[in-house]
Amino acid sequence: MSTSVGTPAPASRLPRSVDDVTGRSARAILAHRDSPARQFARLVLLGVSIVVLVGGWRVTDIDLAKLANAQNAGRILTALVQPDVVARDITQTEMRTPYTVGVTGTGEAVATTPTGQRLRVLPAAAKAGDSVELVGSGFEPNADAQLRLDTGTGRTILLSRIPTDNRGGFDVEIEWPSANTAPAGDYTLQMLVNAPSGGLHISDTLVTGLARMGETILLALMGTVFGVLFSVPFSFLGARNLMGASPVGLIIYSATRTFFTITRSIEVLIVGLIMVVIVGIGSFAGVLAIVVHSIGSLGKLYSEAIESIEPGPVEAITATGANRVQTVLFSVIPQVIPEFLAVTIFWWDHNVRMSTVLGLVGGGGIGYLLIQYIQLLQYNQSATVLWMIVAVVTAMDYASAAIRARLV
Repeated sequence: MSTSVGTPAPASRLPRSVDDVTGRSARAILAHRDSPARQFARLVLLGVSIVVLVGGWRVTDIDLAKLANAQNAGRILTALVQPDVVARDITQTEMRTPYTVGVTGTGEAVATTPTGQRLRVLPAAAKAGDSVELVGSGFEPNADAQLRLDTGTGRTILLSRIPTDNRGGFDVEIEWPSANTAPAGDYTLQMLVNAPSGGLHISDTLVTGLARMGETILLALMGTVFGVLFSVPFSFLGARNLMGASPVGLIIYSATRTFFTITRSIEVLIVGLIMVVIVGIGSFAGVLAIVVHSIGSLGKLYSEAIESIEPGPVEAITATGANRVQTVLFSVIPQVIPEFLAVTIFWWDHNVRMSTVLGLVGGGGIGYLLIQYIQLLQYNQSATVLWMIVAVVTAMDYASAAIRARLV
């Protein structure tokens, strides 16, 4: 007996509700996901991940205890919040007195200045391991004093650094160094006291850093300008929608894209090292490094901008009988100019950040000044340069973002 149209099927053959269908589908999916093969694959993947992470931990020699025991960490962190921005003039006071090394002495050696500073050294002679007391008075409060041993040959040996107290004095004991440091003989003890004087003024570090930062910005600008001049013509050859109409065009397209990949795949610091070898240390090496890296990167970005243009204007210009050059001039370039300008401004911002580190390999700019301060352990001066880089890069980032927002 046939079932007429509109007659409902038996209740046993119909799902009770949509939720029933959804529930059965979900159970089927979960059963498929929890199949033994998939569970085994997940376990294998988890095991491989653990092995790779453990191996990476050992190969990279990660030792978290070194962070806690880092000797210079406190000094560096303190310097970051105390950059050398303002300074006072330094007045140096020098005091000298004869001193004998290699024998146990008695009495005291005394040095004075016409302005009332006084240094007493007890005893008046010492040998390796002896305890020597240094008593000073009449100096500027909280000044930095250095006790040196003048060998008479133009070389001095630093014996101790002694800060003066808030009354301008000190009373400390030092252990006389070994004979390898100061052989027996007659010497001159030299006390140098550096004390700040006068009012606050802009520090030499800030002045030098500002000049170097200006050099860095111009370095990035020149590198970007020449990078644009080279990459814009190549970008049209690297756009598939312009070069893909013929086999010859595809060959040119592939060769151009390969050239872009090669020039941008080499890290700019490596290019900077190569340029330093070729043209020597200085900003010119940094400009060349940025140019080489920018050609590949900007060329790729420009080509992608060309490939994303609307095809309508191109087809309309082509339908009028225009040749390839006319098509590019009147339908492609007007569409890509805003994107090109936005990309160029962004890349100048990017190159400013890159130029700050090119100085680390001799490419000029503020990075060269930074590496000098770090090598001399001048952390306060290094902090000044670091904060200057942060301020300039942040300002460039906001400015480039605002300009690009108006162009695109």
